[in-house]
Amino acid sequence: MRVRVRTTCAALVVLGLTAGPLAGTSVAASPAPTAAAVVREAPGPDAAALRRALAGLPDDDATAALVRVGGTAGAWHGSSGVRDLSSGRGALENGRFRAGSTTKVVTAAVVLQLAAEGAVDLDGHVQTYLPGLLTDAFEPVTVRQLLTFTGGLKPGASLGDVAGEGYERRYETLTPEDVVAASVAEGPAFRPGSRQEYGNIGYTVLGLLIERITGDSYEHQAAVRVLRPAGMRHTSFPGGPDPRVHGPHNRGYQRLTDGRLVDATEWNMSDRWAAGDMISTTADLERLLFALFRGRLVPRPLLDREMFTLPDVPGATMSAGLQYYDAGDGRGLWLKSGSRPGYTTLLAATRDLSRTLVYSVNATDAKSEAMNPVAERIVAATFAR
Repeated sequence: MRVRVRTTCAALVVLGLTAGPLAGTSVAASPAPTAAAVVREAPGPDAAALRRALAGLPDDDATAALVRVGGTAGAWHGSSGVRDLSSGRGALENGRFRAGSTTKVVTAAVVLQLAAEGAVDLDGHVQTYLPGLLTDAFEPVTVRQLLTFTGGLKPGASLGDVAGEGYERRYETLTPEDVVAASVAEGPAFRPGSRQEYGNIGYTVLGLLIERITGDSYEHQAAVRVLRPAGMRHTSFPGGPDPRVHGPHNRGYQRLTDGRLVDATEWNMSDRWAAGDMISTTADLERLLFALFRGRLVPRPLLDREMFTLPDVPGATMSAGLQYYDAGDGRGLWLKSGSRPGYTTLLAATRDLSRTLVYSVNATDAKSEAMNPVAERIVAATFAR
């Protein structure tokens, strides 16, 4: 096991600027604060605890882990594990990985930019922007309801569970249009705005909406509106059915239902698209956190009203692209998790950016509903003080 770290006592400076609700945690159901939290003194990252959290990799739960902890009190980053099981070479700390549903943060930011420009009305209906997409069986669904997982659409088409038949079909293509058509054919799941239910389908529809409004590809709009302004130079999208992770990366492994541990690095993610096919690095996701929270990507009034406010729905924990988590001791975290076969990811921060966390864990059961033990240790070490 190799652990490489660097601890910085000065304030963090960012240069250049599973896939569902965080598993294994209890989340506050009451409305989250809407204004910026009061800045309070906080100790720096506990480097020893973080090193212990990464120790012992690879193991049964993960083959590698990449971590960045930052904030006003200092920064720490490290890596552990191996690049691949066959060679046993040390993990690449700056390696690229499938970022899963953290893609939704980018998609939400693009939609909110369009709203700020007057190109999209958040109270406008999907049926207006994408005529013919939904049948008459659906009541009007607003753009805001898609953003906040309250739109009432059923999950779309799938190529199978990643731990089962999905692996055997990993090179097949399922387009966003195919995914949405299958959802629409099933009819609505619930009345729009009546409850919150996490899923990918709303963000797939938002990807289609972005393309319709801009006359451009989702990928290009995400790049020019979010990735480039945030300085995310090593973040990309597969570009349709390309199953590869281009550039330096650590291989991901998935344990199947029959017990086999297989290499899941190559996987066609076309069905996840605007809901979860982004490829990134921990440094780039950290840049995303700082650029977003500081109001560089979405104007602050809209940012606070849509991304840092929960919808008025019973038990809501998710806003436009983010999730609110009560960390206790008066601290609230805004975060987004994501997972694809072989990779599980988290970006999280206090509203005032006094403590931030980004990790990518090469989990062997990335789609499990239980939080990965390595990831759980990382979160505990990051926010324990």
